[in-house]
Amino acid sequence: MSAVTREQVLETLRAVRGPDFEGDIVARGMVSDVFISDGKVYFSITVPADRANELEPLRQAAERAVKAMPGVKGALVSLTAERKADAAPAAKPQPAAQGHSHSHSHAPAQAPSGQRPAKQNIPGIGAIIAVASGKGGVGKSTTAVNLALAMKANGLRVGILDADVYGPSLPRLMGISGRPQQIENRIIVPMENYGIKVMSMGFLVDEGTAMIWRGPMVQSALMQMLREVAWGDLDVLVVDMPPGTGDAQLTMAQQVPLSGAVIVSTPQDLALIDARKGLNMFNKVEVPVLGIVENMSYFIAPDTGNRYDIFGHGGARDEAERIGVPFLGEVPLTIAIRETSDAGTPVVVSDPEGPQARVYREIAGNVWEQVQARSGRAAPSIVFE
Repeated sequence: MSAVTREQVLETLRAVRGPDFEGDIVARGMVSDVFISDGKVYFSITVPADRANELEPLRQAAERAVKAMPGVKGALVSLTAERKADAAPAAKPQPAAQGHSHSHSHAPAQAPSGQRPAKQNIPGIGAIIAVASGKGGVGKSTTAVNLALAMKANGLRVGILDADVYGPSLPRLMGISGRPQQIENRIIVPMENYGIKVMSMGFLVDEGTAMIWRGPMVQSALMQMLREVAWGDLDVLVVDMPPGTGDAQLTMAQQVPLSGAVIVSTPQDLALIDARKGLNMFNKVEVPVLGIVENMSYFIAPDTGNRYDIFGHGGARDEAERIGVPFLGEVPLTIAIRETSDAGTPVVVSDPEGPQARVYREIAGNVWEQVQARSGRAAPSIVFE
């Protein structure tokens, strides 16, 4: 059986029409770029933010139509309020909006002047901690994984979400392969290893596949991996953010009730400059900064055990003091951390009594203390590198 094509998907979608407007969703410019990988079809449908709940049957109809196509193994369809400036209006406006937009709608609904739209909690998840970085190459994902495992070692119920849609790394770092199962109402069962529930785009798309999604598709994928996954009851969900301050970070900051951000940086001035961009972004969207972690803080020679400050030392601590946020700890640069990460056996589980694991557990304790101190209860949070 030949592989399904984008043109075939669009032709099928021409039979899908909205409840109160003429023409099909393709002709009206409501369908985003269609992405196909391993027989699975991904796209979003643009609708007004205040009609997301009302138009959920439209999304369901489009998904059923595509799933019924020969050669299609599955479909992931979202509603989004983001649209191209030159696209036709999605549907005639309605004078009254009944409630806030459904979780499939990924642009914030209009709020009264001076107010931000309410962020919808995720049932069962007490706190969300996003681990992110102002730039790449500072060990963000390794920090996220070991932080999550350290929280588990400290007695918390933990999940971890890979928010880097373009370069997912959690399957390799957590030593997990295969595809997650889907249960009723499109809910996905997360993968699991080392007692941690894990979700990543890397489980849905083959490694090496070039992701060419634009902003709305990234937002849709993020919200679905967050809200349409059977996370169960968790004390904390760690989110491994992509580097920088783009769509994924803004989506999380604006639409998810985060308890704060942990910024991870290396000691170098350049990395600290980039880290400040992340700090400024979270400040602008009123997400508190829980603190800064200095990664690759110093080098321990494996043969002698001697310490060398090859990247300098203390820059992140000084930056934390300068801007008045907590300094959460420093992680050494060691071969053990790199080798265990590459092997899918992170150092916190492969050498739980070793010095590196103790560092991560101390940092995890500091992060959790900040979460509880700021929220009065276990609420969501973000970690940056």
